[in-house]
Amino acid sequence: MNQKFFPLDKNYILRQAQESAEAQLLPALIAILKESYVQLFNPLGLQDSLSRQIAQASNFPTTYISAIYHQLAGIYRYKFGSNQLEFLFDGRTHLEKYQEDWTEQLCAWMRFFCQDETFVKAVLKMTILFDKDTRAICAENMIKVMINEHFAVKVIKRKGVLKLKTA
Repeated sequence: MNQKFFPLDKNYILRQAQESAEAQLLPALIAILKESYVQLFNPLGLQDSLSRQIAQASNFPTTYISAIYHQLAGIYRYKFGSNQLEFLFDGRTHLEKYQEDWTEQLCAWMRFFCQDETFVKAVLKMTILFDKDTRAICAENMIKVMINEHFAVKVIKRKGVLKLKTA
């Protein structure tokens, strides 16, 4: 996650907070996904093979959901990542504050996106219901487009550098 998404992507403390929180947040995102699946597709809680597979899943590839995490992290730094440090009077470090703020925002964004059936199906295809790389890559690209449209940004990859531009 050492890539810069935009020229002024210099809030290194926020970037470090996002990197250190990734291992904790990916399972939390999957938990939100599972809850959304039940609410959208199985509100009665009927147990079939698919719902059991989703509920019991604990071992799946995280590379594709990690790419979505990094994209949302870059968008967060772009929208909320001021380089100015504020005075903290509660005894927390800036790293702890940034981790808390990032966690709250990421979970809120995930809950928002998980209201969309297409988003839930796509994330399921690239994590819990993973069967082929090509299907997961297609689902990842679809999710990235949804995220870019929602935030009105474009993530352009050229020569290994990601650039974030407002649309």
